Amino acid sequence: MSEQLTILFADVSGSTKLFETRGNIEARRLVATMLGALGEVTRGHGGRVVKNIGDEILCTFPGPIQGLLAAVDMQKRIAADAECAREFLAIRVGLHHGETLLEDGDVYGDAVNTAARMTALAKREQIIATAATVRLLTNAGMLRVRSMGQTRVAGKHLPIDIVDVLWQDDMSNLTMVQRAISTGNFTVPHVRLQLRYRGRAIDLDELAPPFTLGRDPSSSLVVDAEWVSRNHALIEYKRGYFVVSDRSTNGSWVTFGGDDELAFHRDEVRLHRNGTISLGQTSAHNPEHLLYFQCSE
Repeated sequence: MSEQLTILFADVSGSTKLFETRGNIEARRLVATMLGALGEVTRGHGGRVVKNIGDEILCTFPGPIQGLLAAVDMQKRIAADAECAREFLAIRVGLHHGETLLEDGDVYGDAVNTAARMTALAKREQIIATAATVRLLTNAGMLRVRSMGQTRVAGKHLPIDIVDVLWQDDMSNLTMVQRAISTGNFTVPHVRLQLRYRGRAIDLDELAPPFTLGRDPSSSLVVDAEWVSRNHALIEYKRGYFVVSDRSTNGSWVTFGGDDELAFHRDEVRLHRNGTISLGQTSAHNPEHLLYFQCSE
C-alpha cells in the first residue's frame, strides 16, 4: 500500500564516545532512554514509531506540520535533559514528506531515502528538511527556517532545495513562533568553485555532481601518487557551500589563504576563500600534486 507520509529520522550524536567512556551497558541504557523519549514525542504529535535502528529512530507522521513540530519538540526535549547535557549527547533530525510504501509495518521508497539523506546532512542539534516539505504547510507562521541551498539525493536527477528548521530562539510556545517563514521561493546562493591541478582547470557550481579525487581511474580527478588512496576524497555542494570530505587511509590537508595547514581524516571541511588541498601528505611533502581552489559567489 502506498501513502503520502512525512518521514522523520532522528539520530543520536555523541553515542560512539559514550560507549567508549561509559561502557556498553550504561551507554545502551542512556541511548535507549533517549530513543524512548523521542518515541513519546512522536506519539504526542500523532506519529508512529516504525523502528529503532541502533541509535536512530524512524517515525512517520500524517503530514508535514506534525513531523516538523515533533522534530522541534524532540530537540527541545533532549536539550533540556541534564543527563544528555552531562554526557554531551544530542540529536540530529531529518525529514521529508512524500509517497511512501507501507509493507509489514515498515516503510520504503523515495520519501524514506530522501529523509535519510536529510539526516545525514544535519549536524548535532539541527533539523534539516526538504524545502518542498515546508512549502506544504498551510500555517506558515508556526515555524522559522533558513535556506541551506541545494543538495543531491541518490536517485534524483536534479538537486533539491533544503532548509534548516530553527528551534532554539525562544520557542517556549511551539504554536506562536515568529511568523517569519516564507513559503515561496528559497534563495539559493550562486556559488562557484574553481580547481586547478597540474595545468588543468575545473569549474564547479551548485548543480555539479559530487567530484571525486583519488588514484582510481574512474575518479573525477585522478591523482596518481602512491600515498593517495584509490577513493581518497570527495568535493560536493551541500548546505549552501562546497565541502571536501576525506575518505582515505592517510588523511588530507587544506590551507586557506596564508593560514596554517589543517589536517583532517575521515571528516569534512568547508571550502572558502582560496587555498590548497593536499592528499595523503602535507603540502611541503607533496608540492607536485597540490590541488588549488578558489571559491566565489
